[in-house]
Amino acid sequence: MSSTQGQQVAVVTGASRGIGDGLVTAYRKLGWAVVANARTIAPSDDADLVTVQGDIADPGTPERVISAAIERFGRVDTLINNAGLFVAKPFTDYTEEEFASLVAVNLAGFFRATQQVVPHMLSQGTGHIVNITTSLVDHPNSNVPSVLASLTKGGLQAATKSLAIEYAARGIRSNAVSPGIIKTPMHPVETHESLAGLHPVGRMGELSEIVEAVLYLESAQFVTGEILHVDGGQSAGH
Repeated sequence: MSSTQGQQVAVVTGASRGIGDGLVTAYRKLGWAVVANARTIAPSDDADLVTVQGDIADPGTPERVISAAIERFGRVDTLINNAGLFVAKPFTDYTEEEFASLVAVNLAGFFRATQQVVPHMLSQGTGHIVNITTSLVDHPNSNVPSVLASLTKGGLQAATKSLAIEYAARGIRSNAVSPGIIKTPMHPVETHESLAGLHPVGRMGELSEIVEAVLYLESAQFVTGEILHVDGGQSAGH
């Protein structure tokens, strides 16, 4: 069990770098215990941070991740489905392998992890599911052809609202953060200027801004079914 009685517990997928790594740090600073999952992630010396290595697309991984949280800390208060793949290319250039990969990570990984965690949240009478989507779902951009991202993350966005309504009266909230293009290792520095221009505010987003959005949703007990756009105005137009 955790070292602190009554401690809240967050599970973060895609936790080894970028937004996921930032979320792990933020929740630990709040005093939460965290279970962090990624394909490659180092063991932790922190008694209140458990790392679980494994690809969320592997059907067995979500069960291992949620089981680790229950075995170590006895509960899961928040699941953040952050693991995701993004491939931008013309629609007819997508391969069967890319289609299968994006469905496996963006949709199946979310589905299995969330299905594993909901029974525990129901027994607790409280819980929060947060999905990380993309602003391109609501505002496609001719400069960034990405139908597979919209297909899979759009499904995630629709499921966010559906889960919120299904469980609204039973203590579980479901929300999503819909980022614009964020400064992460995914984007080489030399691309930053052109990527900044894709946002009405004229800059890319910072990792901290996505983390702050998730933490807002964490504290906003009257908010569920919300798609919170953190995208420099992209979803409003251009």
